[in-house]
Amino acid sequence: MKTIITSTGNNLQSVFDPRFGRAGWFCVYDPETKTTNFIENSFKNVNGGAGTKTSEMAAELGAHQVISGDFGPKARTMLEKFKIQMVILEDKELSIQEIIDRINKN
Repeated sequence: MKTIITSTGNNLQSVFDPRFGRAGWFCVYDPETKTTNFIENSFKNVNGGAGTKTSEMAAELGAHQVISGDFGPKARTMLEKFKIQMVILEDKELSIQEIIDRINKN
């Protein structure tokens, strides 16, 4: 069960990015193997449809859960279609490592 965490950068010390479709990076975390993979969001600067395209990418990456600060209506509809759980995180100062540590405690 992979989790995608929206990130401002491409390492574990990067700060969480509260935007979903416009996030700079995605941390793909696999809690079973405890591995991370950072993927740059190639849709962050598109004129329209960033949330929809990003949702499709999340499904292609095999995500079962996405952690972000907000999801637009189109992204929400697409993620629901793909049966990907959306988790809204309000603490925007956390690092990716701190979020992963919280995942591992649950």
